[in-house]
Amino acid sequence: MATETKLLEFSESADPAHGDLMTLNYGPQHPATHGVLRLLVTLDGETIVDLEPVVGYLHRGKEKEAEHLGYHRWIPFTDRLDYLSPILNNIGYCLAIEKLAGMQVPARGQAIRVMLGELSRLTAHLIYLGTTGIDLGAVTAFFFCFRDRERIFDILDRICGHRTNPTPIRFGGVLYDVPKERTAEVREFARDFIRSVDEYETMLSGNRIWHDRNRGVATISAKDAIALGMTGPNLRGSGIAHDLRKAQSYDGYEHYKFEIPVGTVGDAYDRYLVRVQEMRQTAQILLQVCDRLDGELQGGEILSEDRRYVLPPRGRVLDSMEELIYQFKIVTDMRLPVGEVYHAIEASKGELGFYVVSKGERTPHRIGIRSPSFINLQALRPLARGRLLSDLVAIIGSLDFVMGEVDR
Repeated sequence: MATETKLLEFSESADPAHGDLMTLNYGPQHPATHGVLRLLVTLDGETIVDLEPVVGYLHRGKEKEAEHLGYHRWIPFTDRLDYLSPILNNIGYCLAIEKLAGMQVPARGQAIRVMLGELSRLTAHLIYLGTTGIDLGAVTAFFFCFRDRERIFDILDRICGHRTNPTPIRFGGVLYDVPKERTAEVREFARDFIRSVDEYETMLSGNRIWHDRNRGVATISAKDAIALGMTGPNLRGSGIAHDLRKAQSYDGYEHYKFEIPVGTVGDAYDRYLVRVQEMRQTAQILLQVCDRLDGELQGGEILSEDRRYVLPPRGRVLDSMEELIYQFKIVTDMRLPVGEVYHAIEASKGELGFYVVSKGERTPHRIGIRSPSFINLQALRPLARGRLLSDLVAIIGSLDFVMGEVDR
């Protein structure tokens, strides 16, 4: 664990099967670990004999904090789980609360959630592609990815007033409406982004170095991926077409047409191809949601009218001190029905689920998070065994985990 006091830089041991072995610390201060992750790597020469991930360096007790903060005030804390796609975290948590409370989100509010959530998915996938690219030497791809990521942040800033942690999702809907000038920006970006993905593939898919560093590396079968509990692009890379947006549709995803990309081999290269194709599919979803917002859903409500749990829309004039006190009471004294619920969404890393237990009090009795990064990380050990130390960079990048979600 992170509290261990004995941190060996390296140690050597004699093993009859392997000869002299060396144990190295790979991280936690290492750019290629994609966060404060420590790996105890046992080497026979340059071959990885064993690997043990050591987590806990970023632990912040998010689930325990919810028991003291209350339901409304914990929403911004979900941003800091997978901080690369914070809006998807907001959506997953709010859906769980809405399921327990029996709240219905208006259709326009659902569509805006889809738009903001898919933009957030792209920011996460662009981080994967850019940072994994630079880890393996594709520096140009890194700058191209961040160019498009900046455009997404500019759009989020104009919609929500914030770039990186906008927290636009609320119980019963969304905090901000999206006018036509904003949907026009999203539509223009989505069309341009499809061409950007073509550029990424021109730089990487046919690149000999990228191909050789990923093809045949960290191969995992569909059976083993399921046994390890893997989800998201890591599971789909092994050929399993499972996506919660289709399997257990939420927020109106059944209204949008998109495909589920899958791999054939289950190696690092397949996981790369799956994420690239997912970015294309996300652009198609964005175009469809823009058409719905400007068409059949124009002028619709963005928040539920259930005033037991839902604050009035942003910008509403407070008519009296009594109304201000009432709104404050909703935030601080909201009580959900007694019961427990689990709700999961298809986050950028896989199945992100929230388990909420209510005893009818002002704060949740328990909140548990099923974070896909934590589950997917356990595949690192079997995937690394028998590979060269230089392959470890590609293996870590291909699993695409974020330590804020692992440690919570």
